[in-house]
Amino acid sequence: MQIKKYLSAKNIVAIILIAFAVVARFLPHPMNFAPIAAVAMFSGVYLSKKASIIVPVVAMMFSDIFLGLHNLIFFTWGCMILSGLIGWWVKKHKNTLTIISGSLAGSIIFFLVTNTAVWAVNMGDFYARNFSGLMQSYSLGLPFFRNTVLGDLFYTAVFFGTFEIVLAWERKRRKFQVLG
Repeated sequence: MQIKKYLSAKNIVAIILIAFAVVARFLPHPMNFAPIAAVAMFSGVYLSKKASIIVPVVAMMFSDIFLGLHNLIFFTWGCMILSGLIGWWVKKHKNTLTIISGSLAGSIIFFLVTNTAVWAVNMGDFYARNFSGLMQSYSLGLPFFRNTVLGDLFYTAVFFGTFEIVLAWERKRRKFQVLG
């Protein structure tokens, strides 16, 4: 009977999101065109506050174990947590504009934080330790930023769109059950 306690609809959604995010990171895709930030924001909107932190970190942890751990891991994982926190805000103001804005905010935060981290950690002394070096890091990150934005918007549309369609279908089904 204890297992039933953990098989709530929200827990099942969380497990599916984690599994999808992990699998998607292993499938061939353009660099940074990944579902993790969308999963994090979606979790912040539809799951508990605790789950919105745990789901993206667990997805990153499982996939990074196999894809490779790196010295920027806490910055990337931190950005996914921030995307979950953005979901908390979207939840309070949910409409198409706030969902798109939240997705874009997550993409921008990821770009700024990870490129600043690359510059600050000074991987291989590639960047000068000055403003020019930071700007070079941002400049070289722009192609990845484009993919981040496109991936985040795509997966956000898929997750939110699919979920809202399912919710609408369920409301309609229940309405017909009551009438029938």
